[in-house]
Amino acid sequence: MVIVPAAPESPPGPRPWWETRWFVAAMILLSAVPLLYPPIPPLVDMMGHMARYRVELDLGQSPELQRYFGYNWAVIGNLGVDLLVWPLGKLLGLELATKLIVISIPVMTVAGFLWVAREVHHRLPPTVAFALPFAYGHHFLFGFVNYALAMALAFLAFGLWLRLGRLGKFRLRALLFVPISIIVWVAHAFGWGMLGLLCFSAEAVRQHDGGRTWWKAGLGAAAQALVLALPLLLMLAWRENSGGFTGDWFDWKTKWMWVKSALRDRWYVYDLASVAILGAVFLFALIHPRLTISRMLSFTALVLLAAFVLLPRIIFGSAYADMRLMPFLLAVAVLGIRFKSETVLPLARVLAVLAVGFMLMRTATVTTSLGMAANDHRAKLQALQHVPRGAPVATFVGARCGWRWALPRNDHLGGMVVVRRNGFSNNQWFMQGGNLLEINHPAAGRFAFDPSQRIRPRQCENRENWSIDRSLVQLPREAFDYLWLVDPPPFDPALLGDAQKVWEGGNSSLYRLGSGRAR
Repeated sequence: MVIVPAAPESPPGPRPWWETRWFVAAMILLSAVPLLYPPIPPLVDMMGHMARYRVELDLGQSPELQRYFGYNWAVIGNLGVDLLVWPLGKLLGLELATKLIVISIPVMTVAGFLWVAREVHHRLPPTVAFALPFAYGHHFLFGFVNYALAMALAFLAFGLWLRLGRLGKFRLRALLFVPISIIVWVAHAFGWGMLGLLCFSAEAVRQHDGGRTWWKAGLGAAAQALVLALPLLLMLAWRENSGGFTGDWFDWKTKWMWVKSALRDRWYVYDLASVAILGAVFLFALIHPRLTISRMLSFTALVLLAAFVLLPRIIFGSAYADMRLMPFLLAVAVLGIRFKSETVLPLARVLAVLAVGFMLMRTATVTTSLGMAANDHRAKLQALQHVPRGAPVATFVGARCGWRWALPRNDHLGGMVVVRRNGFSNNQWFMQGGNLLEINHPAAGRFAFDPSQRIRPRQCENRENWSIDRSLVQLPREAFDYLWLVDPPPFDPALLGDAQKVWEGGNSSLYRLGSGRAR
């Protein structure tokens, strides 16, 4: 079979600066910068995850944790960071281990993007840096760290899949990708699904370029991708006794919001303009006579688009299933941009400078945003110095009426009660079969789980998010020693009853309840 390359080979002679190794190294190192300053990655869900890691690490020797939690190890498709924390947390401590693992995720994602671009185009196109900010996309800043880790591994694996296919080493590829598929699935099942879509679509184009019809190429690609299928057996065993809700299909308004939110962070106009810039770059490549889109990656992007359209918002109780896909769909589309034939250096230099400028701009603003969140967390976490070890704390985090763009980075701040004080926090997720944590605090009732920590002004409460007044009235005080109000909306102080304020700062207050133990 004759294989037609997706792009012309790189010409002899000195490489332009965006194709050099130092450029690759600089982009990879730059991706770590936003997370260097914060002592704890200030991602929305991160501190809730860290509470689970604390139970995972210390449950066996902590009577305080044993009062409220259990942890049942099992093979599930959602264990990425949980597994890495186990050895590193014991060696370095939980907080440093978590920080290092989370920093590695955008680093590996950027490395994966660059490798895929190099394999598809046989060189790095000057526009490649436009795609790199998606390593800090909505999915990552929201704190879906197991998913983000799986996606980073999936893109690295996809680069390897493309390379071995280009070299004709199909037997070696088949042998390697059986364990690789299991590793990616264990990190997060959605990442494994993404890897399957990437490999299938790229293989279909490769075989079509080799002279097969699309029908035969699709069948051949499916046969090649079967080496990734072993996790299906693990999936069936995982979900046999743990279903979880699946639903919310074809909500077009919400899906359009996910497109606009692909780089969502803090500033609405800026984040939206960033996505619009990338859309303009893609359209420019479509209409410019010297530029084109790789058929391999354009077909891959179409496959991902079909998956985005067909996916519901919730799968097996895991929310935002379709949202998580959008940053990578857009990244693949942008990674596909290249010159049709020979590189036109004057145009290429302009595109490369603009692409790197965009990467630097997004890195600077994400760094600033995470630094602001880290400073806010540092001020609020002073409260924990006044919480006795093992104390159960009800944390109420204020949410505004309506919807806001800035990510709610304090939503799971209460998880640090578990991390630093081995106490109980009411912000853990109840997900049937979704994670390994077991919550045993029946006296707390509804206030044992997420989203009981989220409170609203009285005029806009709903079934899921109660008002602060209702939460204060309904809170079972015998189940908690302390109440921690974080950015609370206005409320009637009389509803606090005999609660005693023991600390205030950072727009938050800590109260000892009537049943609470003095420090």
